[in-house]
Amino acid sequence: MSCANCGKGEEDSNKLKTCTACLSVKYCSRECQAAHRPQHKKECKKRAAEIYDEKLFKEPPSPEDCPICMLTLPINASQSSFFSCCGKLICNGCIHAMKMSEGKDLCPFCRMPMAISNEGNIKRLYKLMDKGNADAYYCLGNQHAQGLNDIPQDWNKATELYLKAGELGCSTGYYNLGNSYYHGQGVVMNKKKAEHYFELAAMNGYISARNNLGCMEWEKGNQHRAMKHFILAAGSGHKDSLETVKSGFMRGLVTKDDYANTLRAYHERQKEMKSDERDKAAASGWYSSV
Repeated sequence: MSCANCGKGEEDSNKLKTCTACLSVKYCSRECQAAHRPQHKKECKKRAAEIYDEKLFKEPPSPEDCPICMLTLPINASQSSFFSCCGKLICNGCIHAMKMSEGKDLCPFCRMPMAISNEGNIKRLYKLMDKGNADAYYCLGNQHAQGLNDIPQDWNKATELYLKAGELGCSTGYYNLGNSYYHGQGVVMNKKKAEHYFELAAMNGYISARNNLGCMEWEKGNQHRAMKHFILAAGSGHKDSLETVKSGFMRGLVTKDDYANTLRAYHERQKEMKSDERDKAAASGWYSSV
């Protein structure tokens, strides 16, 4: 436990400051860190990249469950809806079951009546935002992006709200921000920033962002790195990614064991997301507009 530059040790090793990029060396002062930088820079950059990849390619966090049926929420965002009364994301199956019951005009979770006006719904969103609800920031960001519910379209405001949603834990906020930079919607097109926000979304569990990263790596010629993303996305239930992993197996880019394990994980996740009520909602052609 000594300074990487001068070799001086500290009686209290906690006083030595660790390089925040690579976490592999310590210094007794800023001056020593600056002096050591030229010879440490290359190794530091390499180790920092390794640490970042360890985070990026970790198994994604457990997906969110519907608070009513307690089943994994669907990957497809159109198969669940956010309720501004209680701040819950609820699957279409539970919403459909409620609409078929006597409480069809009530929230399936908190039983509050639906907001009768756009203004009332916006007020509810702001109350949730005051409490730090990440999905409320994302929901309002969508309304600014699309000019919905009497809100003028304002991409600058949407971008601000998406970023805040992501920082509070809403992976979809980071994903939409990545899409904005990828397509140049409301911001200057920037593929590097798009990739950054897709990475943040993927690390927070947004599966479509993981698939997008695979596509971007493939376009750059990084086939094996792309397959690592596709395998993670497919194992979390993403159908298109599974097809790509299958293609990778046929081309020798994915091992037989990796493909078998991915296929098994995919079917397990599909089972976790399936229910009779969700099938009924899909068969009825009904989608919530809450």
